[in-house]
Amino acid sequence: MSMHDARSFPTAPRSASRGFANWLKTGVLLAAMTALILGIGHAVGGTMGLQIALAFALISNFGAYWFSDKLALAIYRAQPIPRERMPWIYEMVERLTQRAQMPMPRLYIIPSHTPNAFATGRNPKNAAVAVTSGLLQILDRRELEGVIAHELAHVKNRDTLISTIAATIAGAISGLANMLQWGLIFGGGGRDRDEGAAGLVSMLALIILAPIAATILQLAVSRSREYGADATGAQICGDPHALADALEKLERGVQLYPDDAHPATASLFIVNPLSGKSFLRLFSTHPPTEERIRRLRAMRSY
Repeated sequence: MSMHDARSFPTAPRSASRGFANWLKTGVLLAAMTALILGIGHAVGGTMGLQIALAFALISNFGAYWFSDKLALAIYRAQPIPRERMPWIYEMVERLTQRAQMPMPRLYIIPSHTPNAFATGRNPKNAAVAVTSGLLQILDRRELEGVIAHELAHVKNRDTLISTIAATIAGAISGLANMLQWGLIFGGGGRDRDEGAAGLVSMLALIILAPIAATILQLAVSRSREYGADATGAQICGDPHALADALEKLERGVQLYPDDAHPATASLFIVNPLSGKSFLRLFSTHPPTEERIRRLRAMRSY
């Protein structure tokens, strides 16, 4: 047993205050996204459109809550890791979950040369951690422990659920904006259709700006949760420099082997799988890796 295993999961008032502020910020952003989707629904169909948008949001979030983990794992063809094939990784994760005082997640491997990892699941009892084959090839076990601790932190902090809800609402907003676009093309436009040029301009602005606003809000949610997972993950594994070293390797690896991940699911991964594509970096779901590494280097070991 290492010295990290003998110590309980550390807590600190400063971390608690940062965590509360992070949750408050996330709540405000999710509320803004919900208000945006309701506003679009009202613009499309007045009171009836508002009710339809609300129902759509509730149904989408219900589906995301119950089935997001299965969907994410299926998209990336993740396969369960048999314990007899890689017993050492089970021992590593069990050690980390004991320190974090959380249940053991299901473990998966993704057949991809891109070095990356993600966690999914609606709560710690129904969580899964997936790593790519490329990640296992370039990280040593100390660095891998830092990465898995980061993913466990997402589960512990309920980030997996929050990110899924944010992505679902953002997708619903884009869908409603498309509906509004087709409504204008075929002579619709809801209650504003009789307001002349001003109504048409407002509709066009809504079609263009609503998806952009939803994307920006989703990015803000994802970025704020990433810093928190780095800090919590460093506490879980006890070595912030292990995660910092891993991030340096992963950033280089993703640039060499960019993935074909869908932008809507990019926020799941520990580093942006699309970072090799310069245009998409403008809308990155992750904060700058250099800043994440700087913050981790400034932390003490636990």
